[in-house]
Amino acid sequence: MNQYFQALDPATIRTHAEGPSGSLPLSDEILRTWTSGDIFGLTQSVGMGFDPRRVLGDQYLILSTQGGVRAPDGTPVALGYHTGHWEVGLLVQAAAEQLCKHDGVPFAAFVSDPCDGRTQGTKGMFDSLPYRNDAAMVMRRLIRSLPQRKGVIGVATCDKGLPAMMMALAGTGHLANVLVPGGVTLPPSVGEDAGKVQTIGARYTRGEMSLEEASLEGCRACGTPGGGCQFLGTAATSQVVAEALGMTVPHAALAPSGQPIWTQLARDSADASRTMFERGDTMADILTDDALFNAMLIHAAVGGSTNLLLHIPAIAHAAGLKRPDAAAFREINRMVPRFVDCLPNGPVGHPTVRLFLAGGVPEVALHLRRLGLLKTNARTVTGMTWEEILDQWETCERREVCRDRLRDADGIDPDEVIMTPAVAKSRGLTSTVCFPSGNLCPEGSVIKATSIDPSVIDADGVYRNRGRARVFVSERDAIAAIKGQSEPPIQAGDVIVLIGRGPIGCGMEETYQITSALKYLSFGKQVALVTDARFSGVSTGACIGHVGPEALAGGPIAKVRDGDLIDIVIDRNELTGHVNLVSEDESMTAEELLANRTPHPDLQVEPDMPEDTRLWAALQQAGGGTWGGCVYDVDEIVKRLSTDGHRLG
Repeated sequence: MNQYFQALDPATIRTHAEGPSGSLPLSDEILRTWTSGDIFGLTQSVGMGFDPRRVLGDQYLILSTQGGVRAPDGTPVALGYHTGHWEVGLLVQAAAEQLCKHDGVPFAAFVSDPCDGRTQGTKGMFDSLPYRNDAAMVMRRLIRSLPQRKGVIGVATCDKGLPAMMMALAGTGHLANVLVPGGVTLPPSVGEDAGKVQTIGARYTRGEMSLEEASLEGCRACGTPGGGCQFLGTAATSQVVAEALGMTVPHAALAPSGQPIWTQLARDSADASRTMFERGDTMADILTDDALFNAMLIHAAVGGSTNLLLHIPAIAHAAGLKRPDAAAFREINRMVPRFVDCLPNGPVGHPTVRLFLAGGVPEVALHLRRLGLLKTNARTVTGMTWEEILDQWETCERREVCRDRLRDADGIDPDEVIMTPAVAKSRGLTSTVCFPSGNLCPEGSVIKATSIDPSVIDADGVYRNRGRARVFVSERDAIAAIKGQSEPPIQAGDVIVLIGRGPIGCGMEETYQITSALKYLSFGKQVALVTDARFSGVSTGACIGHVGPEALAGGPIAKVRDGDLIDIVIDRNELTGHVNLVSEDESMTAEELLANRTPHPDLQVEPDMPEDTRLWAALQQAGGGTWGGCVYDVDEIVKRLSTDGHRLG
């Protein structure tokens, strides 16, 4: 017999049940004034097994990016997409239990997220950045769909789920919202970190590691099963920025996933949301212009991911604040040098758990207060200002215990991870983000200048490179050339020009497959990359992205050809620079040469670009594009859709 039609025991099939015992604590007022939905919600709650005597307690939503199914002992029943959402259900549980201790009624909802690492070099990357906007909308809809919630405890960890959660909490600013960062995975005791291990294919193909070495390193890079990657990429930087914005309890970012100090954060966050509501505070009270300033300041101080130039403006937009532009980021980066030594930056490159133990965001903020730069009157979800938090942090036992643990467990001086700004400057650490312009990027571009290999920087602190262009219209072709699988292979001195990979072309894919290979190949530091795509936060090297306008929006980068001479100058002192095509025809300037050329003949929208992503690209373009945070500006979109003088919204 067909397996789908096997005989069943009829006694196992029930057609009715008695339902919950007891009665709802209804009143005359409730029955006369509450909506039918609010009353039926109580019926639903006890139908799920909740104690009917407690259903009138204050409701809180715990919204997370949980992925996968874990057995009670932690083993996988069904895998998640990544370690970052694998264990966050434990945080949900801890927060819920804490709410119940105070007679609250916890609800949980889940909007899982993709993994940028898993989709590197695949078509899945076409959905990565667009997912952020979609998820934020779904999260806000879920929040609004629980009408009686007093606050939201948002639990998220990684590259897109965490910015989406921050946008969702910012966009429901009338509630007592608190963010719980999902923490970090530990590095292996022996082996490569999760950033370096993503290059085993390129290194093996180039003959720089054996099959046995690749197999071993690929197996052991994630030291623990949960948490974001061990480097200060987009996931970890987003955690840092969330705390800097005041959206978390103190010392929350980058906690070691799965450990008691990590689950305690969830309980503390549940208490913070509850007391926020009791005080009458909301997320809108926290997210101010001063909070945004602090977030950009701390982003610069730690050497964070350039992807936050997409996410911080989007969070500001969701909160109804003015979006910071490139000029604002440039001004703040000129104020403060990087003084944190954390992967992928050097000089040592400590894993993120060491940054947490060295004091994390409060320790960084302490240095910034001493410099007179931190907006110390900005408030956090605790109800305290940064001034009050740092006064307590400086002498608290938690700070002492964590810093001592780093010394004892790893033999690392905490002040070597988070240096004083003066020490950092004496060791050659420079400001984080630079915004080159030029005839190939008239609207600007971005480079994480602090992560260029020091050996290719001139004595005056300026990176200079003139090289021949190698033009590619797909990441697949570029990585094949880097691996030496196509002719001619990429070699030292080349300038890779990757075009058509912005929002219009493919959803603005992340090109870590390329940048990581260049970092760990022996000749890679002698190669530059210029693209209208974006980079992973763990990317290093002379990698210039976010080129605007993008190629498919009429940007001059579309007109570069193989063999063109490209001149790149990055001044890490002044945070200025240029990316220029150089004319080798004495009768014609570079600008004239570009004006007379047609776009590259192979340039096109990615044939496999999903319809969903095409829609996202068009909508975000109306909202200001990448330099506006890739947001949906509803008023502007409605305005553009208007026809015959009739508004559509």
